[in-house]
Amino acid sequence: MRHLSRSLGGTPCILLAATLWGTTGTARTFAPAGAGPLAVGAVRIVGGGLLLLALALRGGSLRDLVTAGTRTRCLIALGAAVAAVYQAAFFAATARTGVAIGTVVTIGAAPVFAGVLSLLTRQRRPGIRWLAATAAAVTGCALLITSGHASGANLAGIALALLASFCYAVYAVTASYLISNGAEDRAVIGAIFGGAAALLVPVLVTSPMGWLTTGRGLAVTGYLVVLTTAIGYLLYARGLRTAPVTTATTLGLAEPAIAAVLGLTVLGEHLTAAGFGGLAVLATALVTLACPTVGSKNRGISRSTDLPPAPACHDAEL
Repeated sequence: MRHLSRSLGGTPCILLAATLWGTTGTARTFAPAGAGPLAVGAVRIVGGGLLLLALALRGGSLRDLVTAGTRTRCLIALGAAVAAVYQAAFFAATARTGVAIGTVVTIGAAPVFAGVLSLLTRQRRPGIRWLAATAAAVTGCALLITSGHASGANLAGIALALLASFCYAVYAVTASYLISNGAEDRAVIGAIFGGAAALLVPVLVTSPMGWLTTGRGLAVTGYLVVLTTAIGYLLYARGLRTAPVTTATTLGLAEPAIAAVLGLTVLGEHLTAAGFGGLAVLATALVTLACPTVGSKNRGISRSTDLPPAPACHDAEL
């Protein structure tokens, strides 16, 4: 897995991660009766978080990260908290609005949140190309939202999706901040999701979990834990080493595109002509952002070019 992510590069890693994430809402609908959205989300993060933590424990990178200083530990705690809230809010949103609309709102607003947070934290300033691609992508998402009345979108679901979006952006900026300052990406993702897993254990304890013992329940859980969480976030973390977080969150808009297509083809959700137009605009924006410009081949568009990684992630460097 690690050799694959290195050979792919930042942009393909993020696009592949977003593709895997785009299947989560559809996968949840195949869970047995009685599997509530919060319980499924908690199982996904607890299982995936423990797996990521186990992978991070190999070598000494995780120990170096958690002993780097108080500020680093606070950033890890922040990342864990927002990752836990993101998961719970996202599944609750898709349960109210439908998979396509819930995912579009959640991920569609994330680039805006990430752009603002990057400016506030003085990370890399978004460029004109990113602004143009993001504006087009958000427009495509807006067309999808306005075409989604047949999917049962409601204000409570939209509010939960926006909360999930903000938490996702905070997680992405936090992880990118740590990784770009020299922390090993596998250690960062393991620490954050290990913490998120601990925070969501009470949800498992207080939720009916009989569905987890069924064959379908185990199949859905295994898919969400291994593919959409462990592998998905390992790919995303690797991508953050060479891609700015603003670019990463915009490329993450591949997730609602995949979710919308699955919602249409697998779940029987409906979109109007505007919705299909939105998918086309969104796809065009992603291709525009993903394809390197001629000048970037020589200059390099990686995050590490503008902000070289430090030897280790210490408070003095943050």
